[in-house]
Amino acid sequence: MNWPAAAVLSLALAANALATGPSNNDCKSCHEQEATNFKSSVHATQACTDCHTTIRGYPHQLNIARVDCSGCHADSVAALKSSVHANTGPDTCKTCHGGAHRMLAKSNPESPVFATNLPRTCGVCHGDTKQPKNAAPRVYAMYIDSIHGSALMKNGLLVSANCSSCHGSHKILSGKDPHSRTAHANIPATCGECHAGSERAYFAGIHGQNLKAGNSAAPVCTDCHTAHQISTQTASFLSKTTATCGGCHRHSEETYHDTFHSHVSGLGYVVTAHCWDCHREHETLPASDPRSAVAPANLIATCGRCHPGANAGFVSYAPHADKRDRKAFPILSYSGMFMNMLLAGTLGFFALHSLLWFIRLEFETRQRRVVKPASKPLKGTI
Repeated sequence: MNWPAAAVLSLALAANALATGPSNNDCKSCHEQEATNFKSSVHATQACTDCHTTIRGYPHQLNIARVDCSGCHADSVAALKSSVHANTGPDTCKTCHGGAHRMLAKSNPESPVFATNLPRTCGVCHGDTKQPKNAAPRVYAMYIDSIHGSALMKNGLLVSANCSSCHGSHKILSGKDPHSRTAHANIPATCGECHAGSERAYFAGIHGQNLKAGNSAAPVCTDCHTAHQISTQTASFLSKTTATCGGCHRHSEETYHDTFHSHVSGLGYVVTAHCWDCHREHETLPASDPRSAVAPANLIATCGRCHPGANAGFVSYAPHADKRDRKAFPILSYSGMFMNMLLAGTLGFFALHSLLWFIRLEFETRQRRVVKPASKPLKGTI
């Protein structure tokens, strides 16, 4: 019996597929579009059956098993299973890395996980206000407006921090997890991967020392800079620094607001002394520490940064003087009392004066109504 040549070829291919599995060319005969995409994929050098391991015949059944990436990426898959994304579905890898057949290397500018594309990729889930609370809605918008987002997305600075820089790539944990890169105690080390100088200064300061000592209430980077909408040296940020520090140092904030520096700042002037100008932004130390910028021996140098020629008399000024403390600041306290009394007395005097004037005016008005001149009769009347 003479079979057609095509039938013979099909039988030969099927026999070969049963023995070694179908080749990429075999797959291309039916899956031409997937094969075209696969050429530019990071997996282009692999065989189709390296991922579709259950396919041993040619042709194969339509319902095939899902691809298990752990065959080659065991560590990444294991990390993903322990992350907050563990229950996001079986296609989590494709959700972030793109289509299954055109999965590009992260160094490829067209890859969804390339540095400038990653925020948009994460923003698909973390940029929708309709997402549940645990999805961190509106994070994408806040990041884009931040100094990191502006540097990366607008200026193309690839070394600027993106989502994975802080949260990691696969083992992304909740900030409440002590092993998370964004857990309160771990944030200085995470930020320190890029801001090493600031990290060293922070741990040399009182805040970092308290954190090392186990004080969970000690402020970290995100307490002052926030987590996503980070800005520095802008007018809006500088105008908020006093209130930020005042969240913990309420008394110091109250006394600062009585000073010339605060009043000028309230008028919108940026070039004026804020908390960090005197106390330093990261290496903050109490005045009792000789290394502190506000230690008595260092005050002339600290004030001299803005006030050239500052001397011992100049730095005797008390920036946090409390007029309510009569023992520590008697002259200020009694001067304040006198001014308050003078103000109250002046206002009281003019209030009494206005009241008496109103009473007199009302009395005279009533008198004129009672005493009226006799009216003259009209001509032609009897």
